[in-house]
Amino acid sequence: MAKHIELGAAGEALAARELSRLGYRLVDANVRMRMGELDIIAEEDGEMVVVEVRTRTIGRMLPPEATVGPSKIRKLVRTGTAYMDRIGWEGPWRIDIAAITVGPDGKPALEIFRDITVGIIEP
Repeated sequence: MAKHIELGAAGEALAARELSRLGYRLVDANVRMRMGELDIIAEEDGEMVVVEVRTRTIGRMLPPEATVGPSKIRKLVRTGTAYMDRIGWEGPWRIDIAAITVGPDGKPALEIFRDITVGIIEP
């Protein structure tokens, strides 16, 4: 397996563990739909959450959260909307980013950016 694929898979596993520890209830993962893929679907306090996981090593040009640009956000909104329609979810939902940075010592640091569409796009 390519190194970047392994890094991404490890990042998604770490994000899932940490989200569970923080009280999110994991619902689904790696959901492939016609318009895109959703990394993690979780529920927190009655709200569904689409979590985009980004993992980078230190030394890259951009931190992981900065790699989610406007076109990716639009794609997440479209795909998230289709997913919520597919499961019949009528409640509130949002998009979070789980940004993981792996340091030179190999230790990952995770930061959650909640509700990244506020003020940009309402799902």
